[in-house]
Amino acid sequence: MFDNRLVIAILAVLITLNVNAEPSTERQVELAYLLKHDCGSCHGMRLEGGLGPALKPEQLQGFTVEAVAATILQGRAGTPMPPWHPFLSGQEARWVATQLKMGTVP
Repeated sequence: MFDNRLVIAILAVLITLNVNAEPSTERQVELAYLLKHDCGSCHGMRLEGGLGPALKPEQLQGFTVEAVAATILQGRAGTPMPPWHPFLSGQEARWVATQLKMGTVP
């Protein structure tokens, strides 16, 4: 018989691995394109601001990766920022948020 604590520990590890996994290289290229073109249409082609605020590391310092990813996925009510959850997974939103916070947008 399995120990419930062992099952819970294994599930926690599997969930953590899935959450922290990066999108495939091919998907990263697609996400970078989306970021530059779709996000850039409001946040500026160099993400320095436009209709939407700048998305440079300096402007994102006060936000965690999770907070930025949540904004990407859920949008911002009362603003032109749409929710991207129909098009991006949580993992993909976290990858985009990490790239923005690090200033390493491909």
